[in-house]
Amino acid sequence: MGKTMELTDSNFDEVIKGEKPVLVDFWAEWCGPCKMIGPLVEELAGDYEGKAVIAKLNVDENPEVTARYGVRSIPTLLVFKNGQIVDKQVGAVPKSVLASKLQAQVA
Repeated sequence: MGKTMELTDSNFDEVIKGEKPVLVDFWAEWCGPCKMIGPLVEELAGDYEGKAVIAKLNVDENPEVTARYGVRSIPTLLVFKNGQIVDKQVGAVPKSVLASKLQAQVA
């Protein structure tokens, strides 16, 4: 079973520049919708193991990256490919919506 990667201000840039697409879930402990979408993000980590990187970034602990990408509402999910944002989702959505955004980027 795949596991989500914890991102921080210090490792963020290195991770998003990889060959594989990267889905980043911007979240916080106090965010109700984040708790709803969290298990779906974990499932995607298993579904896309070896094909994509599924990661989470706590906005309260990592203000630099959060500010750089203008994340004001959470959950916000960004899909990166070669270090560039290729897709974005703000708010909780069904797993199928996230999977289709990721699938579009998987070679």
